[in-house]
Amino acid sequence: MTKELERLVGKQVVLDTAGPILYLGTLKELSPAGFWLHDADVHDCREGHASKEVYLHDAHCNGISPNRCKVFVMVTAVLSVSALADVVAD
Repeated sequence: MTKELERLVGKQVVLDTAGPILYLGTLKELSPAGFWLHDADVHDCREGHASKEVYLHDAHCNGISPNRCKVFVMVTAVLSVSALADVVAD
């Protein structure tokens, strides 16, 4: 994995996918196959009233609401990775 991703280890991150699923949590480990998140929120935006952007805004302002102790996210599922702190909350 790249240095850019390594700097996010230990921080709360957002893993965005091409579909309606968002992964939020503390990035604990990187591997060539994917990402280990702890205290994670696996959220399907089809199951609520909030779009991805609204859900991220709420998580940025109010914190992550974990529904998994740990989750492994395959690298092939992820389009982008960012720190939760980098989500713009106007």
